[in-house]
Amino acid sequence: MERYESYKPSGVEWLGDIPSHWNTCRNIGVFDERKAINRPDLELLSVTINRGVIKQDEITTKKDSSNEDKSKYKVVQKNDLAYNKMRMWQGAIGTSEHEGIVSPAYIVLRPRDPTYSRFFHYLYRTEAFINEANRHSYGLCLDMNSLRYEDFKTIHSPLPPAEDVERIVTFLDKKTAEIDAAIAKKERLIELLQEQKSILINQAVTRGLNADVPMRDSGVEWIGKIPEHWKTTPLKHISTVQSGLTLGKNHPPSRNTAKYPYLRVANVQDGYINLTEVTEINLPQRVAKNYELKNGDILVTEGGDIDKLGRGACWNTAIPNCLHQNHVFAIRIHSSVIPEFVSLITGVSYARKYFTTTANKTTNLASTNKTKLGNLPVLVPPIPEQKLILKQCASIRAQYDELLNYAYRQTDALKEMKSIVITEAVTGKIKV
Repeated sequence: MERYESYKPSGVEWLGDIPSHWNTCRNIGVFDERKAINRPDLELLSVTINRGVIKQDEITTKKDSSNEDKSKYKVVQKNDLAYNKMRMWQGAIGTSEHEGIVSPAYIVLRPRDPTYSRFFHYLYRTEAFINEANRHSYGLCLDMNSLRYEDFKTIHSPLPPAEDVERIVTFLDKKTAEIDAAIAKKERLIELLQEQKSILINQAVTRGLNADVPMRDSGVEWIGKIPEHWKTTPLKHISTVQSGLTLGKNHPPSRNTAKYPYLRVANVQDGYINLTEVTEINLPQRVAKNYELKNGDILVTEGGDIDKLGRGACWNTAIPNCLHQNHVFAIRIHSSVIPEFVSLITGVSYARKYFTTTANKTTNLASTNKTKLGNLPVLVPPIPEQKLILKQCASIRAQYDELLNYAYRQTDALKEMKSIVITEAVTGKIKV
């Protein structure tokens, strides 16, 4: 794209060169901190990473705080900027289109010239500015960093002329809307591909591969009809369920103590084991053997967020002498069913419904236990049929994963393009 006619050093490391007719200024000369409180009658707002300042009732998963005392909440006026001190390192900042109140943990900024508000909304959400903000933040580690107003006001920001700001904001509003629309289409395509993939796998696992086979009622609420020659059985009748290692428990010292790798909930994904990061623990050998995984064990998560509940995958002894944490169950099949087939079952719709329906639930969290896991109804086709279904499902996954990975790459490319366009426009690297 076109560049400005001439540039000059900004004198600010994170900005680099800026157009010759632009200025820079410390934020203390651009904003005042708004400290007004005691307006609990105003609408509750929240600062999000993806969208900036929004009405809190748009965040359906957020805990309802309507009964809390809001007299100390800070007032936000239209065109103010607000940021979360503890999440600024993630980009939780934005301009407000609403009048309302925010948590006392937020900083509210009143721009002295409100026509610059949208410009700063774009500028302060760029990776370049976030990195600079982190340099001025304090905390024990990155995810505990806090950006105080006293430090925010010392940061330099670019100050283009008002006519440049208007042109930049108009351009970015239009361009980002176009990119967001393209991203939304790609994300919808991903949803449809995932849905179609799930339907085909679910159909193969619960109905088999022969559409002409006689069907019968399974007698299980979540399953419906199954091929007439198939059986169903509770998981506990064909397996044992092994609980995992409880962390933090003290074990008497032993000469046979050794370091063992162990799997956590994060390692057990839907249909595969993620070994990118495996934690280790020192244990006596006699203790470790109680939690050691064997080839063919099916790992199933106890719970956490609802999407983590009951997801499973087969262990193939990728790491010798590996253990599992107590939030991960190990199912050891004894007869009738191929372990990979049971692993496949944990991901299909009837098993997901079983887990969510029978789970112990609290706010946004759910968990299962050995008893409920043992009562999971398992479909039992003849072994040769199980092998054919596994082969067909592997083919379905390979086909759809290729399409999904391509769609993910396109989505990531669009997001990167959006980030680059915003950064280069608000720092003057391109003229719009």
